[in-house]
Amino acid sequence: MLPAPRADLVPNTFDYEIRPLVKATGFREYDARWLFGPEINLLGIQALGLGLGTYIQELGQKRIVVGHDFRSYSLSIKQALTIGLVAAGCEVLDIGLSVSPMAYFAQFDLDAPCVAMVTASHNENGWTGVKMGAQKPLTFGPDEMGRLKEIVLKGEWAERPGGSVQHVEGVAERYIADVASRASLKRPLKVIAACGNGTAGAFAPEALRRMGVATVIEMDCDLDFNFPKYNPNPEDSVMLHAMAEAVRRYDADVALGFDGDGDRCGVVDDEGEEIFADKIGLMLARDLSVLHKDATFIVDVKSTGLFATDEVLKANGAKTVYWKTGHSYIKRKTAELGALAGFEKSGHFFFNPPIGRGYDDGLVAAAAILSMLDRNPDKKLSDLKKALPVAFTSLTMSPHCADEEKYGVVDDVVREYTEFANAGGTILGRKITDLVTVNGVRVALEDGSWVLVRASSNKPELVVVVESTQSEDDMRRLFREEVKPRLAKRSQVGAYNQEI
Repeated sequence: MLPAPRADLVPNTFDYEIRPLVKATGFREYDARWLFGPEINLLGIQALGLGLGTYIQELGQKRIVVGHDFRSYSLSIKQALTIGLVAAGCEVLDIGLSVSPMAYFAQFDLDAPCVAMVTASHNENGWTGVKMGAQKPLTFGPDEMGRLKEIVLKGEWAERPGGSVQHVEGVAERYIADVASRASLKRPLKVIAACGNGTAGAFAPEALRRMGVATVIEMDCDLDFNFPKYNPNPEDSVMLHAMAEAVRRYDADVALGFDGDGDRCGVVDDEGEEIFADKIGLMLARDLSVLHKDATFIVDVKSTGLFATDEVLKANGAKTVYWKTGHSYIKRKTAELGALAGFEKSGHFFFNPPIGRGYDDGLVAAAAILSMLDRNPDKKLSDLKKALPVAFTSLTMSPHCADEEKYGVVDDVVREYTEFANAGGTILGRKITDLVTVNGVRVALEDGSWVLVRASSNKPELVVVVESTQSEDDMRRLFREEVKPRLAKRSQVGAYNQEI
């Protein structure tokens, strides 16, 4: 029996070679992520597989899809994970090199309830992790991650006979065919496919061609796990600037950027301007609400307030629900409410049938964006963006606050804003019309402006975002005259990573 993991092992020692190393910090709210070497070793990954296998057996399951992204060490990590899963009595279906949505697709394709995708997503080299689920199309949330953490760190796994591993061919081809069927373009479009030398480069260009894209210009689509230019992260300014330059050089209609594991899609328009994911979500919601009357959309609390005030959505009977930030939370809420789509500001898009299967997939999002352009043949993407109401949104600002204190601080801020609103308080002369408290507090004002304070899910920080419907200056005032002074009264709140 594998011994229980320790957290104090160091590489290049005898104990490191014979015992599992697993640092507790790697268990996040909805996935697991470690620095490979100093925070987890291969025996630690095996222990994770044993724990995951034990947990899914507790849930009455044993059939599980595994895949891995394109990193120099991901295959060996997947193999160590597989050893643990097999020891726990699981039927492992290994689909090989894949993007995360391909692993989620394989749950449907192979009729497997569970998934374990080895990926560090867009993190820098050195990181590894696993995205897991036991109920398609959902991935684990805090309750599941908490139970898994308990089993692994305490060594409370159970070995069972009957485990097996099967290497499954053909999933990649079926996945590409499936995502390509989500669009059938008639408009001749020139599209930049930006992959940052990450895993999506093996699949995205072919899928876009099969959707009917007239000209696909491949940008850093050759796989290279050294990531020689930049991390494959469409929220990263370096990748976005490269996409914008490519749009201008090739006079393209749009650049679509895919992250390291292919579950997110970033967008640069025909003028070389980035469109943040929440604004893309609003454009898609406008487009889809014409085809699907009275649709429900889920957006995270960091997203623009325009979803709540947009006249086009109102005219089409659309309803928007603001929910907790985090891809697992938005995915679950989209499924729970049977919403047509869910949008997270980080670039995770979730489409339920008939558009998608409910999980986040950068290529399904790309199909929806391209189909929107196809349905508006007389408009460029920049035209659709300019048709949106104007809102001035801040950067995401994160003041330091210790992990042990951040949730208490946020609870206190929620209480203070609640009392302030109940007493008829105003912010820069505007009445408070709504408080959304599912994830910190989002304070909505009568003109559609808002401020947000929440705790970071995975760092010792708070998260602050403000948006004004009036002006850039008003947006700055909402931060400098309202949120910053309110937080400054609390000694637990430290310096900001960036400020407006």
